[in-house]
Amino acid sequence: MPRETSRSHRSPTPTLRVVLPLQMECRQNPPPTLHPTTTKPKRRLPPEVLTDDEVCALMRACGRYAPTGLRSRALIALLYRSGLRINEALSLYPKDLDLTEGCIRVLNGKGGRSRTVGLDPGAAAVIERWLDARSHLGLCGRHPVFCTLRGQAMAAAYVRVMLKRLAARAGIDKRVHAHGLRHTHAAQLRAEGVDIAIISRQLGHASITTTARYLDHLAPTAVIEAMRRRRWTGA
Repeated sequence: MPRETSRSHRSPTPTLRVVLPLQMECRQNPPPTLHPTTTKPKRRLPPEVLTDDEVCALMRACGRYAPTGLRSRALIALLYRSGLRINEALSLYPKDLDLTEGCIRVLNGKGGRSRTVGLDPGAAAVIERWLDARSHLGLCGRHPVFCTLRGQAMAAAYVRVMLKRLAARAGIDKRVHAHGLRHTHAAQLRAEGVDIAIISRQLGHASITTTARYLDHLAPTAVIEAMRRRRWTGA
């Protein structure tokens, strides 16, 4: 009997190992798809514009005599009557205010843009009362206008909680927040017939187009009026 060799145990048809190019191999054997964790987009609630009576109730809830109450009243008056963003308001220093002339200089607004906004005498008087109380606390020009009683900068998160608490005390059911006061300012300017170019500069928008979209989102009066002019005789 012929002697068996190691070759006789091999398969009669040898298996060929083909080395595929990397791209072809990836197409034939794709790696498992990785599904990145996606965060749910933040729900954007529609803006709720306050009435003048609601803002006054909010300010009455602050109190009239305690320093913290005077500070809260001044901040609400500023946001409501100037339309500043909360970070712009908290970044102000006394040198940025000219309450006699009704001017506020915003040195570092959104996008790094600076601007000067106007303020009416009624709001200026409310802010002036806080500045007087502030000076009696020993606070000076190197401290922000809206600071703690020790002169430290206030956080936007503190203002958010403060406004929510004051709204509950005033019996206001709407969402009350700093940007909502900016919304209210813009909506009132539009209702008063102020030119859109002036509103745009007051709000610090990059263009009038941005302001037009902003105002239509807040108070879509043109759409509402067009729908109200329609007549239906089928009822």
